[in-house]
Amino acid sequence: MSSFIEKIKERAKQDKKTIVLPESMDRRTFEAAAQVLKEDIANLIIIGTEEEIAKNSEGLDISKAKIINPFTYEKTEDYLNLFVELRKNKGLTYEDAKKTALGDYMYYACLMVKAGDADGVVSGACHSTANTLRPSLQIIKTKPGVKLVSSFFVMVVPNCEYGENGVFVFADCGLEQNPDSEKLAAIAQCAAESFELLVEKEPRVALLSHSSMGSAKHADVDKVVEAVRIAKENAPELKLDGELQLDAAIVPSVGASKAPNSPVAGKANVLVFPDLDAGNIGYKLVQRLAKAEAYGPVTQGIAMPINDLSRGCSAEDIVGVVAITCVQAQAK
Repeated sequence: MSSFIEKIKERAKQDKKTIVLPESMDRRTFEAAAQVLKEDIANLIIIGTEEEIAKNSEGLDISKAKIINPFTYEKTEDYLNLFVELRKNKGLTYEDAKKTALGDYMYYACLMVKAGDADGVVSGACHSTANTLRPSLQIIKTKPGVKLVSSFFVMVVPNCEYGENGVFVFADCGLEQNPDSEKLAAIAQCAAESFELLVEKEPRVALLSHSSMGSAKHADVDKVVEAVRIAKENAPELKLDGELQLDAAIVPSVGASKAPNSPVAGKANVLVFPDLDAGNIGYKLVQRLAKAEAYGPVTQGIAMPINDLSRGCSAEDIVGVVAITCVQAQAK
């Protein structure tokens, strides 16, 4: 276990938050819950029927979790009325709200957060990113002033001298398919804020490409160059640069050679990928070949911390994302 995630857990314990786990149909949820409760990282709410929870938690101690059966819970009526109020302009009826919230626990979890009964949600171990984020965007919505919701991974690479002693933020690896320059700039700024919050170090942001400082000509390169211009204009205080190839971004000798005047080249700890293909492939390569810990996809830009999981995650990964969600909630 990396020192990064141990520090995150310690921070979570200092001001415990209440996190909802809606995936009571997945054994990993309960393995993670038992560990979170044992380490006293967070207060947990698990949504599900008594039968579901008894079956899937067999042999695990989750006695300190609050179990909520949405079909019998005393506040369900309040949550359904809240849902109708939030979506009345979209024509949502009470019957539709009931069918949706009781048929999909992620909706119910988001309603609990919106009502102030929980601080965040962690889901996605057995649901797609779309199924995890759609309810949060309908119910929680985006932060004021934020242009889009995106995602990132915290990558902790063992025995690595690059980045922040092997710790990086990779964005966007899970959500925004093919961002234009405006969106790419927004992702870069949000990723820098996320790095500063979680790693507590100064972010050094590289916008990645197959080109370094004009070494190649292509419309894909132009997109990144324009994103760098926009991000520098919007956040001139940030250490941010590009376009940079990966080696120029993180390897000091290559950065000095390919971008000698850059404040970021060779020292980047936040890597912004030009599209979802590159980001998703990049994080999985590092996770599998370098045996890195990969925490995420963590969302940024939602008004409350609602975090997705990779469907290939382990119970230990879920524990880490719960801790990260707590720290995000503390920052609210």
